Amino acid sequence: MVSQRTKTLWAKKRNDNGRELWLPLLVHLIDTQNVINYLYLHWLNDGQRTFLRQGFDTDDDAVVQRLIKFIGFIHDIGKATPAFQTKKSYRFNPAPELDQELIERLIQSGFTDLDQVYLAEPNKSPHTVAGEALLAYWGVPETISAIIGGHHGKPLRKNEHPQGQLNNYEKNYWQVDSSSGEISLKWQSVQEELFEEALRSSGYSDISEIPQMIPKPQAVVIEGLLIMADWLASTEYSDDQVELFNLFPLTTTYDGIDTQTRFQNAMITWERTSRWSPQRIIDGKELYTKRWGFTNVRPVQGKMTDAIGNLQDPGIIIVEAPMGIGKTEIALAAAEQLAGQKGLSGVFIGLPTQATTNAMFSRVKEWTDSIAQDENITLDIQLQHGKRALNKEYRRLPRAQTIMDDETEKDYLSSTGQVVVDSWFNGKKSILTNFVVATIDHLLLMGLKQKHLFLRHLSFSGKVVIIDEVHAYSAYMNSYLQKTLEWLGVYGVPVVVLSATLPKDKRNELIKAYLKGHSGKRKAKLAPENWQENEAYPLLSMTDGDQLIQITDFPPMTEQKLQVVREDIDNESLISEITCLLEKGGIVGLIVNTVQRAQELAQLATKIEPHLPTIIVHSRFVAADRALIEDKLQSLIGKHGKRPDKLLVIGTQVLEQSLDIDFDVMFTDIAPMDLLLQRAGRLHRHTLQRPQTFTTPKLYILGISKYGNYGDGNEAIYGKYLLKKTDYFLPAEITLPTDISHLVQVVYDTSTNDEVPKLTDDYEHFRNKITEKENAAQAFQIGKPWMGKSLHGWLDYDAGNLSDERANAAVRDIEETLEVIITRASRTGDELVDGRKLEDLSSEIIAEQTVQLPRVFSLDNKKIEKTIAKLEEQTAMHYSHWQQDSWLRGMLALRLDSNNQAYLDNYQLTYLPGLGLSYKKVEQ
Repeated sequence: MVSQRTKTLWAKKRNDNGRELWLPLLVHLIDTQNVINYLYLHWLNDGQRTFLRQGFDTDDDAVVQRLIKFIGFIHDIGKATPAFQTKKSYRFNPAPELDQELIERLIQSGFTDLDQVYLAEPNKSPHTVAGEALLAYWGVPETISAIIGGHHGKPLRKNEHPQGQLNNYEKNYWQVDSSSGEISLKWQSVQEELFEEALRSSGYSDISEIPQMIPKPQAVVIEGLLIMADWLASTEYSDDQVELFNLFPLTTTYDGIDTQTRFQNAMITWERTSRWSPQRIIDGKELYTKRWGFTNVRPVQGKMTDAIGNLQDPGIIIVEAPMGIGKTEIALAAAEQLAGQKGLSGVFIGLPTQATTNAMFSRVKEWTDSIAQDENITLDIQLQHGKRALNKEYRRLPRAQTIMDDETEKDYLSSTGQVVVDSWFNGKKSILTNFVVATIDHLLLMGLKQKHLFLRHLSFSGKVVIIDEVHAYSAYMNSYLQKTLEWLGVYGVPVVVLSATLPKDKRNELIKAYLKGHSGKRKAKLAPENWQENEAYPLLSMTDGDQLIQITDFPPMTEQKLQVVREDIDNESLISEITCLLEKGGIVGLIVNTVQRAQELAQLATKIEPHLPTIIVHSRFVAADRALIEDKLQSLIGKHGKRPDKLLVIGTQVLEQSLDIDFDVMFTDIAPMDLLLQRAGRLHRHTLQRPQTFTTPKLYILGISKYGNYGDGNEAIYGKYLLKKTDYFLPAEITLPTDISHLVQVVYDTSTNDEVPKLTDDYEHFRNKITEKENAAQAFQIGKPWMGKSLHGWLDYDAGNLSDERANAAVRDIEETLEVIITRASRTGDELVDGRKLEDLSSEIIAEQTVQLPRVFSLDNKKIEKTIAKLEEQTAMHYSHWQQDSWLRGMLALRLDSNNQAYLDNYQLTYLPGLGLSYKKVEQ
């Protein structure tokens, strides 16, 4: 039994438009205990519960459950202190009368002189730290008490000792500078009552029954679960204003609150979507028919799916196979197989760019639709990247609704078998959604020291992880990826990695990183001989527990011989040659390495051959225009497109990443071998009837004036080392897909460096850049999974309280760019460049008109600040109302004149819908 004094302690309070509201501390502790117990039993999946049991060296769920309940109840014990109970209401919502009323209640319940107490430094004992200090004082092991200290997102530093709290700030805990005496004993009494109640309600009869040690990886997941439970138990209303864990009028006492009914009603309201519980897949190949309607599974797909289904303890799975072979279907089928075997309930798919992520989201949405309809359940999904609000398919998804009464419950039940967005899972909670399609940084953030990192680890400990186009990640990002894989290995989470052009060194590092987490060693106990040198293609590499398996014996695939032609010609000659090639029709793809070069070539093509249909695509179009261009390309030269007689498509690297399009012939600037092969994947991609001129696929390589001279622009982007090796080993004929792996390996394998002339200095420069990036990446990375006894110090020297955008940038080594909304001045009211008046448009449509400024405006911090200041001044002058708009707040405007031009820092900027944003220096 708890005393009246304990029942009078408060946990939350506020003045709501004149209504004085409060929440008894005891109610919040019970709420959180109930919620975390519910989450453990019904939200965590079998795989996560198994992982937690392993940390306790038990098969008994009750052992873990008791500790989970204990932590849920005791988490806010630090609020049972004078430092907290005498706190004033928040400054932005002061409620002095409410503060005084609660103090008087505490005095009436038996506390002494609380209205006269003076605490010199109450902020030195925040309730999280106070809670940990009290547990340490009572003898609770550090690995457990540290979880209490970190439940607001960041644990104590490594050199901080909670025991020192009670010595240095006794008054914060007991109101007086002594642990003895009547006043002090009253506080110790309520604190001990709550501690005893935590033990009793959790199933412990004595403190000695609490586990003496929790391994750090399990502690990380439990911390994440506690943060989630605390947030949920602190959510007063659902987004549609149905009560969850609301506060009460001041007239309501603890004894008048039915905590069990309150909890049950709240969870019925909160649980709007189903938890995916996949069954073990007997025949993986059946999934291809069920999910995608395939009547004939490709031999490579079938063999890989069968092999994955035979794994006993699947770990990391690396699929290396040609472009267009169906790797996405292999991965999604594997996700069902692996989730069923491991008892997991979600899937994360990470990709390199927003464009590739949007394209994948459509495919994953269709796949989850099929699962939801098959199992008659409602699943939740999230698209995560900086422009997701502009993705029309994501915006069209229904939002999950609360079940409020019998009628709405009937409506809900009749609408299951669908995929929705659950709005509770927003902000930092969005990663907890079952199905997430995101840019890769949302996975790499697992390795970044940042507040509330525990939530991200909680999420990924219960998901199958798919990483697409892994070859596209830089050395800086790979450092984060390896750290992330090590932790995923600890959690035993299956990881499926996809690539068409993966260097073997990178493959080996990914496998070693995962194994290091899974078994503590960077090598498998059993592996094929010379597995690290394997250049077979296709290749399936998999870990099964501590064993490495590689499968190479796939049925022969249809081969295609590709002629490679090197050309060193100027732009006019290039356009003239393309014009001649197209005399009898055809589709030409021209991929260049910079936006400026693409724009120059497009303007030149229009000048030389005005009647030649030309489409240009690059990253410097407003989002809406680029979407229209990509849709047009897909409709013309996509898999089922209506191909025109002739067409020239000029694009940058965006053409090598996301679009399923087909060219009859291709011209490309020199690039590293793997990127050239990726680009070549758009050449004769589909089975089509082609003009006689283009029956043999040809790849023209531009920009090689002579060996070692590739132009300043190309060398600045890719470096001389890889360009020299590509130039040296690039053959006159490539057999696809047979030659893909060999050509990639021979360029990226340092053992071939001696074969290449004059490479030593270039390699040294390349290696130094890699080392520099790897060292920079480690600055804010979390430690090894087994480093340190408790959570203390895990987030020391973190990256600070970064915004989502800056946190995502912290795990990429991309240069900072500025983004603006393009508008145009007009005598009849400002408009978009297509002539639509701003006053007639929704904020949402205006927000779609964003484009990145050229890099010349963000070369360094001084340049960035100067540009931002100028744009902010312009935006405030013409669009001050944007700051009150949720879509447009914080956005910068680039306001063009009637000629579609603007001047910024000695540059003339021009935006044309068919060309994008261009710039040129203006002479002073």
